[in-house]
This record gives sequence, structure tokens and C-alpha cells, in this order.
Amino acid sequence: MPHIQPLPREELAEFEPLFQGVEASMGFVPNSFFTLGHRPEILRGFAALAGAVLGPGTVDRGLKQLIALMASSSAGCRYCQAHTSSRATDFGVDTKKIEAVFEFESNDLFNDAERAALRLARDAALQPNASTGAHFDDLAKHYNEAEVVEIVATVSLFGFFNRWNDTMATSLEDEALAFGEKHLSHAGWEPGKHVD
Repeated sequence: MPHIQPLPREELAEFEPLFQGVEASMGFVPNSFFTLGHRPEILRGFAALAGAVLGPGTVDRGLKQLIALMASSSAGCRYCQAHTSSRATDFGVDTKKIEAVFEFESNDLFNDAERAALRLARDAALQPNASTGAHFDDLAKHYNEAEVVEIVATVSLFGFFNRWNDTMATSLEDEALAFGEKHLSHAGWEPGKHVD
């Protein structure tokens, strides 16, 4: 059960264009948006930042979702693991790859560039942060500086998402819950406190 009840969508009418866009993309509006709505200025700013980080760029959007999944796994946020794994399919990532993401170091489904990005995501999201110069040397073999900024921005954005949703015990939507149960449970995923 969430610690702060999400506001009804009707009370956040100014955000209806945002909600419609998110709903068209994801099939639903995440409950976290309705909790953030208690402070409209935070929701407004957060939506702008999330759009800039996760929107089109030079890093593949499916890879960004896998990066977010790996960072969320390191942080322990079950809510974001369900969301990012589900969203990865929306950007063309095969479910076999999603199911194998925790074996990225040795699984042939991943190339060296993806391994470098996922390794940074895993280690940068740990507490304390375990990223090193070696991570960036490895990234530089595959990505330019702007792309590295995009990768680190994705990890950092999910640092906020992970803290927000785990702290608030945000209720997981049915669609994301079903995806997590089907594709992540083999790796020990369970919804935990994100189910009412």
C-alpha cells in the first residue's frame, strides 16, 4: 500500500496532455505521476527531465531501458524493474534479451558496447557508487562523449525513480506487474511492497 495516496487524474487536469502522451506510449499512466502531482511543479520539472533523458537521442531507446533496468536492479527497486523491462519491448528489445539481462557479461545476446553500458549502470547504481575510470575507458571504445552523458543521465534519472517509487511504495500497475511476473521472476523478481 502506498505511503501517500496518488491524486485522482481528474485533479491534475493541467497534465492531461502529458498523461495522454504517456498513455499512448505505455498503455497506462504510472501511478508515480499521480503521487508526484501533489507538487505540480515537481511533476512538471520531472516530466521535462524524463522526456529529455529517455526521449530520442543517439543511444538506442531500447538500450536505455535495459540500462534503467540494470540500474534499478542494483538499487533494488522492483517497481522500476517491472516498468523498464516492459518498456524495453516497446522499443524492440526481444524478451529473451530482457530475460538474460542479468547474464549480460557472458550471454551472446549482448555485444561489447551493451556490456560496457550495462556494467556502468550496474556499478554506478550501487551504494556506494562503484563506477571507476575503467568504466569510462570501456565506454569510450563504443560511445562518444555525448552518448556517455546520455547513458549516465539514464542511470541518474532512475536513481530518482528508484528512490521515489521504493520509498513511496508506489503501487505497481497491472500491465507492468504481469510483465515482471512473466519475464523477471526466473531471476528472483517479485513485486514486494508495490502490490496493494
